Amino acid sequence: MTATMTFEKALAELEQIVAKLEKEGTPLNDSLALFEKGVKLARFLRTELDKAERKVEILLKDEKGGMKTEDFDAEDAEEGSGGEKEPAPAGRRKGKDDIPF
Repeated sequence: MTATMTFEKALAELEQIVAKLEKEGTPLNDSLALFEKGVKLARFLRTELDKAERKVEILLKDEKGGMKTEDFDAEDAEEGSGGEKEPAPAGRRKGKDDIPF
């Protein structure tokens, strides 16, 4: 990835690649090239998310250096959602090398 690539640009580009791959009629070689680029973008995005997570953990350390971890629930963060929470899906947490598509 280039030095000027941002998380937002990479995510937008990945979304465009996914849309192209979902269309029928794309030649095999073009599909493979798009897929390869998508994998690189997904890895870049995962790295950026990991960096952000580490920064948040540093910010959340208590005065003794210990961590108090809490699961983040986007529904709790939204004001006035008023809806009932759905239980979290069962399964394992995605690993560092998991590709999100």
